[in-house]
Amino acid sequence: MSRLAILCGGGNLPVALAAAYSDAMCVVFDGVAHDMSGDVHTHRFEKMGGLFDALKAGGVTRLVMAGGLGRPALNPAEFDAGMMAIAPRLLPALQGGDDAILRLIIAVFEEQGLEVVGAHELLDGLAAEEGLLAGPEPSAQALQDASRAADILLALSPLDVGQGMVVAAGLALGIETLQGTDAMLRFVAETPKHLRRGKGVFLKAPKRGQDLRVDMPAIGPETVRAAAKAGVEGIVVSAGRVVVLDRPKTLAALEETGLFLLSRVI
Repeated sequence: MSRLAILCGGGNLPVALAAAYSDAMCVVFDGVAHDMSGDVHTHRFEKMGGLFDALKAGGVTRLVMAGGLGRPALNPAEFDAGMMAIAPRLLPALQGGDDAILRLIIAVFEEQGLEVVGAHELLDGLAAEEGLLAGPEPSAQALQDASRAADILLALSPLDVGQGMVVAAGLALGIETLQGTDAMLRFVAETPKHLRRGKGVFLKAPKRGQDLRVDMPAIGPETVRAAAKAGVEGIVVSAGRVVVLDRPKTLAALEETGLFLLSRVI
């Protein structure tokens, strides 16, 4: 039998996966906030060798990463043998972008004989299907701004910068960087009125070549409220490649704020 392990970060996605896969081994990490309860296995990032051993002992053959794990602060003096073996590759990767780190993480687990799968492969209806999912029809200007935002993000993809941005009347108001979506939307909300021409749109999409098994972009109800505070007309996501978390609550937030949610091929 193929047993699943869930590497759990913050948010509701790991909880939903655990509910759907009751036999899964749920792993949490010291120093990482999470919402898991019940039978969980706690590990430290410095003790990856111990994690590998626990997964093998538990009969795990598949692994999914879910929720925000962040970039851990590592203490090399506490590395076990397993972590020491991957440290020469991991420590340089931590100085780069998220894609470099995540590609390495996938490779490390695959070297242990584990199949790395995406949350969207395990839960039906998780990714946004193509079409207008909520709210009013986007204006012609909003569609133009979405296309402009997609062009900019795709151009930045080789630099491994971010997964979201806001464009209004063709002008870039904010690009998501390491600080994340919420920080970017707060920055846009603080933009002086004389620098804005129109409301604009918030676009969320993966980078070109991004491995969606471990880093699929996501939006949720708090994203919607933050976008509303940023003054945008609506949200555009990449069809089939962005997760809609807590969909009923997200749709309720869209109705509450009056924003549209459009999923299109990007």
